[in-house]
Amino acid sequence: MTDRPEYAHNTTGVIPHLVVNGAREAIEFYIKAFGATKVMEMPAEDGKRLLHAQLIVNGGPLMLCDDFPEYCGGQPTEYPKRPPVTLHMAVADIDAAFAQAVAAGAAEAMKPADMFWGDRYGQVRDPYGHLWSLSTPSKPGAVVTNGC
Repeated sequence: MTDRPEYAHNTTGVIPHLVVNGAREAIEFYIKAFGATKVMEMPAEDGKRLLHAQLIVNGGPLMLCDDFPEYCGGQPTEYPKRPPVTLHMAVADIDAAFAQAVAAGAAEAMKPADMFWGDRYGQVRDPYGHLWSLSTPSKPGAVVTNGC
């Protein structure tokens, strides 16, 4: 038995996903300021930034990562051009959910693809500028596709 929270990777609801400069420092701040508990973190190849991290804050999940302008055409995540918050949803069928969002007026930001962490994942931007990521578990070992 461990006192570390279970990794709630495919949670229902909408999960905020923050993009920050200094994710490790942000995690320490959220722990001190809000009593957050770190669930997991995945370092980037450079050993300095985090590709992904998850916290539990006040009983709910919060995901965050460092900014990676090199994966987004060299553009940093700055409001209003690229708001630093993504809203994430785990869905039963990403292809259907992606198509529904696009049909309703969302713009394709990243077409669904199998990712290295074991999900089929994609992103849409709503008409108000907010990025929504959608995922469905898929087979592990899939090829990663970068996109923003």
